[in-house]
Amino acid sequence: MKIFHSINDFSSSKKTILTLGTFDGVHVGHKKILERIIQNTSNKKYESLVLTFFPHPRMVLQEHSEIKLLNTISEKINLLEKIGIENLVIHPFDEAFSRLTAEEFVSTVLVDQFHIHKIIIGHDHRFGRNRTANIDDLIDFGKQYGFEVEQISVQEVNDLSVSSTKIRQALMEGKMDLANEYLGYDYFLTGTVLKGKQLGRTIGFPTANLKIEEKYKLIPLNGVYIVESTINQKKIYGIMNIGFNPTVDGENLSIEIHYLNYNSDLYGQEITVSILKYLRPEEKFESIDLLKKQLKKDKETATSYLETL
Repeated sequence: MKIFHSINDFSSSKKTILTLGTFDGVHVGHKKILERIIQNTSNKKYESLVLTFFPHPRMVLQEHSEIKLLNTISEKINLLEKIGIENLVIHPFDEAFSRLTAEEFVSTVLVDQFHIHKIIIGHDHRFGRNRTANIDDLIDFGKQYGFEVEQISVQEVNDLSVSSTKIRQALMEGKMDLANEYLGYDYFLTGTVLKGKQLGRTIGFPTANLKIEEKYKLIPLNGVYIVESTINQKKIYGIMNIGFNPTVDGENLSIEIHYLNYNSDLYGQEITVSILKYLRPEEKFESIDLLKKQLKKDKETATSYLETL
């Protein structure tokens, strides 16, 4: 997949079949559109193109927006590449870009820069300054500038209007089954393993402390989860705690994973942690012994669950 960091950087000898949007999560609704793009370009006559933006438009246009995103830029790139998109344009979204009228956007970006043959969009797509233009306007522009418009209906997305907002809400409520169903994959965190206080090691539950650099990445509800990672081409499972370690008076949010039957040193490594299931809320225990007892129960629960996979 070719990656361009500005609309102006893009070039191709072929016309394009494209879609555009933030694609946060690259969820099952997005995949309906992306798979249609792949189908339409399978004859190699046209090239597939996705236009997305960073920062997220809400970060720019809404003062004090605290929106958290389902994917970091690198995660989104990997997800789109797996689907088979040929060209990805990640355009820096700013106020100047947001002020383009719908026709300016169509004529200068879609027609002049991307040499559009066809655009495929979702059922609720709006664009242009203040998002005032809709599908009917786009169809009119298509007739004027000579490109096709295809719309994916709500019914085509499993009769369910999946949205990144709904997925964020499910994650913040610990509803991993629902979030993962909407995503079409297990929600994951990517970060670097750092040395922590090593309390887990002293009580027989060594943990990998995950540091995520991107502050905008959505961290699910505090609590205990069953997780999976692939390390050295091998799947390993574990229990992850997201929270403040109240039993030992922790002050900062931490993400700690205790891997089952895995003891190798992971310090300094970048790992990806896929979240399979929410087990329970984070609790403050009266003693370290009670904490150890609960951790043993969590391990037994996780082992039983993993046997059903």
